[in-house]
Amino acid sequence: MAEDRRGPRGQGKPAGSDRRGARTDTGRGGQSRSGTGRGAPAAGGQRRDAWKRPAEKQVERTVDQAVYDGPELPPGITGAELDRAVGAQLKGLPEKLAARVARHLAAAGMLVDEDPETAYRHTLAAKARAPRLAVIREAVGEAAYAAGHYAEALAELRAAKRMNGATAYLPIMADCHRALGNPEQAIKLAKSPSVANFASPAKAEMTLVEAGARRDQGQLDAALRTLELAPLASKSRESWVVRLRYAYADTLVAAGREKDALAWFHRTHAIDADEITDAAARADDLERRIDDL
Repeated sequence: MAEDRRGPRGQGKPAGSDRRGARTDTGRGGQSRSGTGRGAPAAGGQRRDAWKRPAEKQVERTVDQAVYDGPELPPGITGAELDRAVGAQLKGLPEKLAARVARHLAAAGMLVDEDPETAYRHTLAAKARAPRLAVIREAVGEAAYAAGHYAEALAELRAAKRMNGATAYLPIMADCHRALGNPEQAIKLAKSPSVANFASPAKAEMTLVEAGARRDQGQLDAALRTLELAPLASKSRESWVVRLRYAYADTLVAAGREKDALAWFHRTHAIDADEITDAAARADDLERRIDDL
């Protein structure tokens, strides 16, 4: 089972620049440091940007066009598959543009689990058409995260948060920091005041990220304390409880408390009807190791 960025193995599913924004380094009055004005002819009568041959410009246009076009839309995708709230946010666009954007977003939603890279490209096509809508930047961020493009995901979700002030992205943003080797930033986001108002599943996601970040820093005791403050004993059988229990058991193993870990792997397996973790196999392995001692 692959490693989940939000914690140890088995817990379940868990920036770019504008090509047109290049600037010439100029001094006062728009005069470049080479002494020629912005866009003025250089020696021999050539313009300063003459190095950019037509073929190179064509390549750049081709790349940009490929992003704009996006992957081929799956047959049958109409855009009506989108959540009504998402569709409502596209109504400010011209009708044909809104329809095309909706189809790319719907395709991304359909593909994100099985083919996250293609889903990401669909969201980039939507962004190329309507970059100022928060719902699109959010979609790009979530698809980038699923595809493992953590820097891009963080940048896009920050942009979405600036646009609409939403805090629902914080767990994914924190996990991106962790994936990029910045566990201290992940912990900082986990301590955001808004987390206290999260629903239980979102709060559990943030707990998993914080505990994983503590482990990244070698702070096993702090990771255990973080998880012990979560509702590990909840009677719910929802996936967020399963994943919390699994993370706690796995962290107990890392801390050398194998008998305690065995008990929690059994408690995890007891509510893991969908087998989103390998708790049963981990428990069997631990039992053999303990018996061999």
